[in-house]
Amino acid sequence: MLFREIVIAGCGNPLYGDDGFGPAVVEELQKLQLPDNVKVIDAGLGAPHFLFTLMEDAEVPVKKLVIIDIADFGANPGDVTKLRPEDLPPGTYRDAHSWDLSEPLQRLKDVIDITIIGCQPKRVASHEFELGLTEEVEGAIPKTVRIVLEEIGVEYGATINHQGTHLWASPGETAGDTGKKPGENA
Repeated sequence: MLFREIVIAGCGNPLYGDDGFGPAVVEELQKLQLPDNVKVIDAGLGAPHFLFTLMEDAEVPVKKLVIIDIADFGANPGDVTKLRPEDLPPGTYRDAHSWDLSEPLQRLKDVIDITIIGCQPKRVASHEFELGLTEEVEGAIPKTVRIVLEEIGVEYGATINHQGTHLWASPGETAGDTGKKPGENA
């Protein structure tokens, strides 16, 4: 089965530096025991356009789509934000093949709850291959995993200590610190 009720799609290409953020987060999520109604997909580079288009006719209706990708929102490298499809101006969210990904998301947003979790990149190679994430973007992976889990309603009780903070949270950050509005840094 290609889709489930909740789909988490990591977009990007690890051959282009920080563009590999989405697949890196997916790799970490795939190590976790998630509910049966959740499907984690490495959507890669060109696949997102097709995946988002296929969701319209999925045999199992997709109710929630969480997209993990890099996003240039003018913040510091490694900062993470949550966006909605309506936060994306037409033509601003494209894959490497110049397909406008915001167009299929605009069609889906009325039938599927869509959240985009974007990480501000530091360096994205455009002509040369560059393996590996920058330190700042790699450091955003644990926080992004936590945001995804909270977004889909999965609580890993063993990862929360007696003070109510996640064991991987930044000092002083509580378990509820990610409840930001769309467009705010998460």
